Amino acid sequence: MAKVDEPAHPDSVAAEAELTEAAASQANLAVAPELVADSLGEYLRAWVARIRAGESGVLPVIGGLLLISILFQKLNSHFLTAGNLVNLLVQGSVYMTLAMGEVFALLLGEIDLSIGFVSAIGGTVVAELVKQSSGWPWWAAVIVGLLACAAIGAIQGTIITRIGLPSFVVTLAGLLGWQGVLLLILGKGGSLPINVNVINDIASGNLTATASWIVMLAIVAAYAARTWLQYSRRRSKGLVVPPGSLVLLKIVAVLVAGVVVVVICNTNRGTLVPIRGMPWVVLIVLGVLAMWTFLLGRTKFGRYVYGIGGNAEGARRAGVSLATIRTLAFTLASFTAGIAGIIGASRLRSVSTAIDGGSLVLYAVAAAVIGGTSLFGGRGKAMHAVLGGLVIAAIDNGMGLQGYSAAAKFVVTALVLLAAVTIDAVARRGRTTA
Repeated sequence: MAKVDEPAHPDSVAAEAELTEAAASQANLAVAPELVADSLGEYLRAWVARIRAGESGVLPVIGGLLLISILFQKLNSHFLTAGNLVNLLVQGSVYMTLAMGEVFALLLGEIDLSIGFVSAIGGTVVAELVKQSSGWPWWAAVIVGLLACAAIGAIQGTIITRIGLPSFVVTLAGLLGWQGVLLLILGKGGSLPINVNVINDIASGNLTATASWIVMLAIVAAYAARTWLQYSRRRSKGLVVPPGSLVLLKIVAVLVAGVVVVVICNTNRGTLVPIRGMPWVVLIVLGVLAMWTFLLGRTKFGRYVYGIGGNAEGARRAGVSLATIRTLAFTLASFTAGIAGIIGASRLRSVSTAIDGGSLVLYAVAAAVIGGTSLFGGRGKAMHAVLGGLVIAAIDNGMGLQGYSAAAKFVVTALVLLAAVTIDAVARRGRTTA
């Protein structure tokens, strides 16, 4: 006699539905009204309706960035020069990378206060291994430094998830503890110079002008191919897709942005000798952005992260291992912090006990939230961290050009952060009401 399949348990089905709905909506992957639009006009009308309902996306941070740029340009005509804009990108690279690491914790509704000093540990490990007495090749030193940071994240994540301690307490202990480890490693000298050109060129080296164009066109071509293939595949399977004209518009927008960046970077910004070309660190930040955007937006792990942040109980009932996903998220946060630490060490050409890891983590959280990542969990993208990092760097750079004190910079950054959190809370309330 044939065996009849038993119906799925109602609780299990409901839990899976809750997880799918939470992950899709929080990751902005749900079937939004504009996705079923037949034309670009219908799409724009549906998009405006979503904005009115509280789904403003990255519009506030982009508007804020434009406002900041206009304000500082009026105060100092040097702000929007090619040399200063490239310097702003290099200056903000540490903030952007650290914020991308912090996004992993924030998506879960958690926080990682240790990544400032974890990043310092990563840079210090690399500096110790490449110094002349150690003699390690630079690539091996970088791998070990990143693995050391990942191990730190795994340890902290395990304590949080397996023992059940609050992430605030565990990572606050990490902030203090890893600062002490940094002091032990560097000893009484307090600083360690880096004399390896490859490491130093991460933040100070540039591509040639020709190579900048080639790399930019290759990146845009890869983005265009991936975007159009994804659109064609979904359309052929009868799935909902945005209008084809919108896909082409996105590709054109990315191309225009790439051309603008390369034109700025290829403008001579030297004084005694000509300096042209895109900084290597810009490519590194873009690489990290691409990796984490794919991981969070196109993989099962990313869906689980959004699902846990949006509805942890629903994810648990659907069979997701909350402890495993959370531990891996904290591991990736520290791994990304290690990348930021190496960038920071390259920019300073040294590591030092004077690094302010406390301020770095606050800037990282601020950048992620200003960019659009929710403090309540379940909503955010790696791109939000990049945009927020640009805002932080623009404020710091612009006020530095005006000669304002560090106190004024902190106050202005605090006001911008408060405004971003207020917008997030109001938008969240609006979505709940809707």
